[in-house]
Amino acid sequence: MQGGGSLGAYECGVYKTLANRGIKFDIIAGTSIGAINAAIIVGSINDEPTRDLEDFWLDVAEKITPPVLPDNIRCLVSSTYAAMYGNLKAFVPLWFMMPMPHLNTDENQSLLSYYKWPYLYSTTPLKTTLLKYVDFSKLSPSAVNSTRPRLIITSTDIQKGESVTFDSNSMSIDADHVIACAGFPFYGIAWTEKDGRYLWDGALQSNTPLREVIDASPKSHKNVYIVNLFPRIQKELPENLLDSWHRARDIMHTDKTEHNIKMSKVISRYLTLLREMHDIICNVQLDDKMKAWFREIEKEYHKLADERGAIIEKITRIERNEDVHFLFEDADFSVDTIKKLIKQGEKDTENILATN
Repeated sequence: MQGGGSLGAYECGVYKTLANRGIKFDIIAGTSIGAINAAIIVGSINDEPTRDLEDFWLDVAEKITPPVLPDNIRCLVSSTYAAMYGNLKAFVPLWFMMPMPHLNTDENQSLLSYYKWPYLYSTTPLKTTLLKYVDFSKLSPSAVNSTRPRLIITSTDIQKGESVTFDSNSMSIDADHVIACAGFPFYGIAWTEKDGRYLWDGALQSNTPLREVIDASPKSHKNVYIVNLFPRIQKELPENLLDSWHRARDIMHTDKTEHNIKMSKVISRYLTLLREMHDIICNVQLDDKMKAWFREIEKEYHKLADERGAIIEKITRIERNEDVHFLFEDADFSVDTIKKLIKQGEKDTENILATN
């Protein structure tokens, strides 16, 4: 599940259809809003992930913007409202949380400090909201079993510039871990300090956390479903600068896992060759020196074949398309847009499954 702000409601619709079709997962992975969706699915407080996930989205939906507005106007109004007033269930502007300094000479330096904020919005409300929908005791190694998926979510270490992965198979994940995956600096969302590290959104490294899933689960062949929130293809050329920024943003965040898939296939071919060569050598008479050498390289062979031998057998992509191109569409939390995104995710997934 990718990051994409309010567009994450589309992932809710996708998951609803997959769950209704009886499709079950061993691993659910996400970054940014995808990490939040994934945590709700795996840690569903009522053991009803589809209901809890949809309730979460209807809870964070903004009810101020009139639903009668056309799509392009509604996006503009709702995203502007979010920029000014935040979202009471997810993020709040710092200017609503901090007292403004008095405008006198002695405090001019204090006033100046307000222009040096490293972020504009606090995610404190999001933690409270998550606790309504996630039982975090379910996001731990002891809770991973045949009926509960494993959760993998990703963030970025600000200082080291490297990806950080949280895996419920090896650690207990709490609300701060989840929020740490969703601090998007380009929208002024706060970073999270966790376990001595300062963490931003995992989308800064990759908006589709397939690589982290492969690294965390190298022994099992995979049938993967990818939700792509940002359209790969757009026939129309941008008509103005905002359109150009919008298209560039889509390209930066769209699914780019083709390289991972190609490498998986290449490695699979190499391993097949190694197995064939191994089987040939096993049936050849070797002298004592060659036997000793063969035993040594056989250890490395088994390490490669057994520990890194998984391949991606099938990829199913569910991709959101759009009729209206708007740069800040991912900040439109209006209830009408959230409901439409959920329905669109359901419908697109039904269509994809019907053709597979």
